[in-house]
Amino acid sequence: MGGCIDTNFNAMEWAKKAVSLGAGEVLLTSMDRDGTQSGFDIELTRAIVKAVNVPVIASGGGGKVDDFINVFQKTNVSAALAAGIFHYGKITIGGLKKELKLAGVDIREI
Repeated sequence: MGGCIDTNFNAMEWAKKAVSLGAGEVLLTSMDRDGTQSGFDIELTRAIVKAVNVPVIASGGGGKVDDFINVFQKTNVSAALAAGIFHYGKITIGGLKKELKLAGVDIREI
């Protein structure tokens, strides 16, 4: 039932509160995008990155290489979570890293 019950929490305020309570990073999962493979929520991710002073990991929606390139190029996110893209064999971890590097995204070496 994750994400099915409206908590009336504001994502921005919740992220700020978590950091004020000592969170060292924010794993930001867009429940609207999670499992859809339709791309990360760029606007939400950008807003949360600007609102907190800890690393933010984008999650929810990454389904193709361009989704990962977009989230890194259009936000200052520190990382992006990948699951379905690997589970369904769309690309390998090494393949995604190679494509990100070719797009100018600073990544850890393969």
